[in-house]
Amino acid sequence: MAANTRDIRRRIKSVKNTAQITKAMQMVAASKMRKAQQLALDGRPYSALLHKMSMALRDLTGQKSHPLLAVRPVAKELVLIIATDKGLCGALNTNLLREANQFNRDTTTYITAGKKASQWLARAKRDLLADFPLQDTPSFADTKVISSFIIEKFLAGDIDKVTILYTRFINTLTQAPTAATLLPVTPISDEITSPDEMSASEEITFEPNAATFLDALMPYYVHLLVYRAVLEARASEHSARMVAMKSASDNAKSLIKDLTLEYNKLRQASITTELLEISSAQMVLGQ
Repeated sequence: MAANTRDIRRRIKSVKNTAQITKAMQMVAASKMRKAQQLALDGRPYSALLHKMSMALRDLTGQKSHPLLAVRPVAKELVLIIATDKGLCGALNTNLLREANQFNRDTTTYITAGKKASQWLARAKRDLLADFPLQDTPSFADTKVISSFIIEKFLAGDIDKVTILYTRFINTLTQAPTAATLLPVTPISDEITSPDEMSASEEITFEPNAATFLDALMPYYVHLLVYRAVLEARASEHSARMVAMKSASDNAKSLIKDLTLEYNKLRQASITTELLEISSAQMVLGQ
């Protein structure tokens, strides 16, 4: 009996230590989550307007007016996967990488941002072209390195289509794995800009002319899409981790409560047994 109570005390102590860790991680994720969510939401109106301008320019100048608009037969596709560096964020990476597994391994090559994606590609024995490390709060300059590499490969003709795979932030409890066409730039290239946030079409005047403006805008637009996807992925990551750690902390509290109840029952049984033994001994001695 003593051995059982000792084991339960050890388990309670172990669970309490784990609960302290998960609670601390929950608080850290919550503080990062608020900032990441704000960055993701604040950028949506700007990217929606830029998308609208890009499509207006394409309609004015024609689809062949810029190399980044060129649609060609897809012999080789590049997929940019934006995952996380760390785990403990629920099923976020699992759902994302399940989508990545849908692409044809024979015609698809990958670029990753996030260790979980590169580790998955190594296990799946898929073609990894490049891996880009990102800070916890990446800047536009950080993500521009990735988009510049992608543009270079597309313009060189090494790849015919670029898809960006990331986790779109919907709310704190919901994040959705999303695949969007990055290149060639198309009207549907964007779930990143959220079509429901785009205003109705209206006439736009460009100076000095639409073609010149398009040449300057297209690369920047691609840079922005990659940056926006990274912001969405970061907001999703911190939200998912906060929810997962809260759930872990709640489960630890519930387990501690159950173990404490079991411990008290064992102690009661042990005390009752001792009392019975003492009473029996007194009865024997009294006789």
